[in-house]
Amino acid sequence: MTAEDLQSGYIFLLDKPLDWTSFQAVNKMKYKLKREFNLPKKFKIGHAGTLDPRATGLLIVCCGKFTKKISEIQDAPKEYWTEIKIGVQTESYDTEKPEILQQDISKVTEELVKEALEKFVGEIDQKPPVFSAIKIDGQRAYNLARAGEEVEMKSRKTTIFYIKDIEINFPLVSFTVGCSKGTYIRSLAHDIGQELGVGAYLTQLRRTKIGDYTIENATDQFLESEFRFESL
Repeated sequence: MTAEDLQSGYIFLLDKPLDWTSFQAVNKMKYKLKREFNLPKKFKIGHAGTLDPRATGLLIVCCGKFTKKISEIQDAPKEYWTEIKIGVQTESYDTEKPEILQQDISKVTEELVKEALEKFVGEIDQKPPVFSAIKIDGQRAYNLARAGEEVEMKSRKTTIFYIKDIEINFPLVSFTVGCSKGTYIRSLAHDIGQELGVGAYLTQLRRTKIGDYTIENATDQFLESEFRFESL
């Protein structure tokens, strides 16, 4: 791999670690590539779809002329391995905030959980979490929420293509979900809890697929000197 190769266009498949923002991952990679390949100051690099800090998995980074492919990749369907905890909630719908509103789940059966999950397959109305990067009057929703301001999120249409590989070990439920662009799995976890009447939040999330790109071809060694890469 040469500087000319990178500027002509490369796609890196990264396995993002827990607690890294997508922005941090791209910045670290940009710094390392520019240093190792003596790239120009205006070298283009960007990711094709944000992955929350509390999530791990596939993060696609486009370099050089392939940054033009970012919007196309962002529009592709996504797949996630998901784990939720029922019977309790958090303000962020994930592990960022402490547990609240604990409820009894003794009457929740495996059949009820599977029936609830089935109800979310197809086109649904989904309200994004207040702790999200969506802009409201020019400000990120999560900044407003963390400042203690009341944030009103508007519902939007999204599509859940499938929910499969369901495993239930109360209070934890895990499954694989395929979804359209713009789906918030944290909101899905919360909504499943509301459907069950006992609350739920997202405990683990791992993105496994974006379009035809899969986590099996990704690397978590992007902080090292060598990178796996894919050209198109």
